Amino acid sequence: MTEYVSTTPGLFPLPDWAKDDLSDLKGHQKHDLITGDEDDAITAVYEDAREEVLDRQREAGLDRIAEGQLRWDDMLAHPLAVHDSVETEGIVRYYDNNNFYRDPVVTGDLTFSGDVASELETTAELTDGDALQAVLPGPYSLSDLATDEHYGDEAEFLGAVADFLAGEVDAFPDVETLFLLEPSLVENAPDDGQDERASEAIDRVANATDADVVVQPYWGALSEKAYAHLLDADIDAVGFDFVADQDDNVYNIQEYGATDDVSLGLADGQSTLVEDPEAIRDRVDWVFDQIPVSEFETVYLTTNTETFYLPYAKFEEKLAVLAEAAELAEVKAA
Repeated sequence: MTEYVSTTPGLFPLPDWAKDDLSDLKGHQKHDLITGDEDDAITAVYEDAREEVLDRQREAGLDRIAEGQLRWDDMLAHPLAVHDSVETEGIVRYYDNNNFYRDPVVTGDLTFSGDVASELETTAELTDGDALQAVLPGPYSLSDLATDEHYGDEAEFLGAVADFLAGEVDAFPDVETLFLLEPSLVENAPDDGQDERASEAIDRVANATDADVVVQPYWGALSEKAYAHLLDADIDAVGFDFVADQDDNVYNIQEYGATDDVSLGLADGQSTLVEDPEAIRDRVDWVFDQIPVSEFETVYLTTNTETFYLPYAKFEEKLAVLAEAAELAEVKAA
């Protein structure tokens, strides 16, 4: 019988009070807020905000609890932005959204950092009995968002980023699930040869953990070749953004099959319109009616993108919708 799991791709909006508090503290330079060099007052705000988003996920009834990535001001580029071998330079548009991050310029070897592992260790202490989910940028997206001034070769750089992320994952506490976010697979689709290397890089990161690994592309559908190669990676689930593109995502599953588990992005992570749980459940049925796969072992129900863009109150409502939709799907399946 299929298990339905409600979760998110992480990267939550800050609670309103935390935004206000951090704004008051911005006599400190922005650099101090996001490099791991925060002072005690700033650290305390992030710690309290983390506890709040953990509580909100529990209250909503989510099956996987994410740390929230509230410190990730540079979005998916964060793991590099805080690295000692990286210089953060000019502001760059985050894909085609009205959000921005500092360009992480890699100037030396990408050795172990431990920044994300440290966040997860703290979270694990606060999630007794909860199923903890880790979130990272996938290696292809992280290399795509960065500028390489050290390795000098595209394939070598992608491999170095994959090795870096694998080292970070190896230091994680026990987690139930790892979401690797790969929007660049859609937004800047890999060329011939590069698509196979992207899959191998994802495979390298996935093999660094015993957790269930979900690769979540979004803002559209993967090209056929990128999707086919991704299925070769040793991952548990591929994610699909059914908000941005239904037809091409359905086609990929029809033509090439799918992993044993699947992640369905059915709630809009950027829209303030809050879906009805029954509507999400009906969208699950619609997807399954279109594809030849008879049954998945696990179906993750999630927003199609990170929820960073939402007002905090709408973010809270989306959590509750996902949890209720998963419950409705479980009841119908039984």
